[in-house]
Amino acid sequence: MNERTDPGVVFDEASHDWVAYTVAAEDGARRIELAVEGITCAACMTDIERGLKRVPGIVRARVNLTSRRTSVIFRPEQLSPDDVLRRMAAIGYPSHPFDPALARDSRSAAASELLRAMGVAAFGVMNVMLMSIAVWSGNVTDITPETRDFFHWMSALVALPCVAYAGRPFFRSAIGALRRGSVNMDVPISLGILLAMGLSLANTMTHQLEAYFDSALMLLFFLLLGRYLDENMRRRTAVEAETLATLRADSAIRRQPDGSLARVPVSRIAPGDTVLIHPGERVPVDGRVLSGRSELDMSMVTGETLPVSVSEGDRVHAGTLNGGGLLTVQVTAAAEGTLMAEIERLIEEAQSAKAGTLRLADRAARMYAPVVHGSALLTLIGWMLAGAGWHVSLINAIAVLIITCPCALALAVPAVQVVAAGRLFRNGLLINAGDAIERLAAIDTVVFDKTGTLTLPEPVLRNAADIDADLAALAGRLALSSGHPLAEALAIATTARQPIEGASETPGQGVAATLDGRALRLGSLEFCGFAPAAAAAARALHPTASLIAFRADDGRAAVFSFGQRLRGDAVDTVRRLMAAGLKVIILSGDRPAAVAEVAAALGVDDWTGNADPAAKIARLDALKAAGARVLMVGDGINDAPSLAAAHVSLSPVSAAHVSQAASDAVFLGALLRPVVIAYEVSRRAYRLMMENLALAVVYNLIAVPIAVAGYVTPLIAALAMSGSSMLVTANALRLRRVAEPAARAAAVAPLQPSLPNEAMP
Repeated sequence: MNERTDPGVVFDEASHDWVAYTVAAEDGARRIELAVEGITCAACMTDIERGLKRVPGIVRARVNLTSRRTSVIFRPEQLSPDDVLRRMAAIGYPSHPFDPALARDSRSAAASELLRAMGVAAFGVMNVMLMSIAVWSGNVTDITPETRDFFHWMSALVALPCVAYAGRPFFRSAIGALRRGSVNMDVPISLGILLAMGLSLANTMTHQLEAYFDSALMLLFFLLLGRYLDENMRRRTAVEAETLATLRADSAIRRQPDGSLARVPVSRIAPGDTVLIHPGERVPVDGRVLSGRSELDMSMVTGETLPVSVSEGDRVHAGTLNGGGLLTVQVTAAAEGTLMAEIERLIEEAQSAKAGTLRLADRAARMYAPVVHGSALLTLIGWMLAGAGWHVSLINAIAVLIITCPCALALAVPAVQVVAAGRLFRNGLLINAGDAIERLAAIDTVVFDKTGTLTLPEPVLRNAADIDADLAALAGRLALSSGHPLAEALAIATTARQPIEGASETPGQGVAATLDGRALRLGSLEFCGFAPAAAAAARALHPTASLIAFRADDGRAAVFSFGQRLRGDAVDTVRRLMAAGLKVIILSGDRPAAVAEVAAALGVDDWTGNADPAAKIARLDALKAAGARVLMVGDGINDAPSLAAAHVSLSPVSAAHVSQAASDAVFLGALLRPVVIAYEVSRRAYRLMMENLALAVVYNLIAVPIAVAGYVTPLIAALAMSGSSMLVTANALRLRRVAEPAARAAAVAPLQPSLPNEAMP
């Protein structure tokens, strides 16, 4: 493989196709992103990372379980990307260079395969169960052997192809685990299904009373249902995560050495180049402004509430949106090294680290599988040594395997998750991660972002009562000619409808017009002619507010003070969280004065302002090191890394797509009450999960000795297994009978002003 002149791109000369994109890493190493097949649990992550780290030339490997991607940092002088792919295949995880389009197709194909398998299993269960009922009833009445054999053969005719097709996801996973010398939940599931099918077929051929085709198909259907729901959540999360790319500009206007301008791909722009950014364009690079003046919308990147004025010497970041001015920028970072690229890297690392935590079901499976297999093997050996013969010994061993087949264990957690997810959905919460409920139940600290999370993003006019109504109406008409958020808020507050004709806007300054021979100005205090002392006095009078001024040439002037409005139930939500024994913290990228005001209104003592993504990650790491389990609630792109890094995370439906993707759940509506509901429901759900696991263990402690002693036939074992599954499912349904929190009624309640000196428009 040879690298072409395009930086970061690897070209396959043999196939003449782009096969991978690598980027520079530390100390001359390169990084490649791989899409990996066959990742199902945290144990797979360990297998991959350990297998790759043994290869000379591989510096580091991190696996993201959520996106099923592996990031490999390697030294190009020691091995090529092809070598990395060959090593992945040797470990047992075929891979290919990550391509977003191919990844979407792969996720859709995986979900479609599970859905088809579930449909086939359901078809098999319904038809085989009808014939099994006829056999069961006939065995206690007057069914003839020929009729019973006919029903058994018809059941086999339906069950064999159904199991062969519907069981493929489990069989592939089990074979892969065995090849790697490990055991996952799919190994006992596959073994139990295959032995039940094998014994059923043998009994059918030898005209026995019992066959167990229905048990194998029923187990398959329930497990496929849980697997499909999990895959669907992963797919939705991954699709949302890809929307981060929409904030990246694909090209930029570069000034060429001869002074001409040319639009080129961002990948061909290097530090030191000069680019032009037109009004309304998204900034494609990180850099410093050489000339021009404008305002940048940085709310989704830094958390800053209002547009930020930039001029010569100021820094700009990729992903921000340019306002009304033309900027000439000297590039400091382009495709890699930008703030947006750093946010992506932090998200990947945080998700990979969090995915390393084993789910409750996975932990139970690790302990369960050896016990099950050992019990069945000892039963076979024990009965053989007792002289019972291979047929009786094998039947007793299979009875042990079937009666302990992990149907109840496999349903213990998913059954509660499905009921809890439905309960949360009815209260405005959409779950993105299969184990979010487990992690929500364990939190002891809640960290809130401010802008867009505790507060609503739209600014509100605070001092309307202090300003002459006619002057405010005139200012509102002039505000209609500006696209600035504060001007838009002023126009809404004054109910202005008719703009002043001939108005002109100066980017970063304000808007001016002439009406009936009077010169009017609306904008910054300096633009409106306020003396430095008067401007300083106005800012001192409104220390936490955002100000715009209005002046007419007849001497009349006004200063409009804008602030944010808390979500309607923010105070009550914070109070309830504290009453539940949770610590509440505010981490915001906004100005410290604005954060302090919100913290005071909510009664929160621990708050931080001007926190960039790295600072938020550092604070979360410090909390984690101190033993805290943190729920992060945020909405901006700057919150996405901390949402991914937290023990568990929530974001409002109004959040950026990448924040929704990085979070474990999304809540609807304009209120924060779903945060409290998520915690309360998750705690109850976790208790039910533990109860279900205890029920499964108690069931096995009672059933296994009886089966080992030979008092249980495979049919009775299958019925007992189904009964245990029904028991844990019924226990999970208890969550639905708990009184619903009064959240939906509150979701339509009017918003109330919560910040001091706040007037509703």
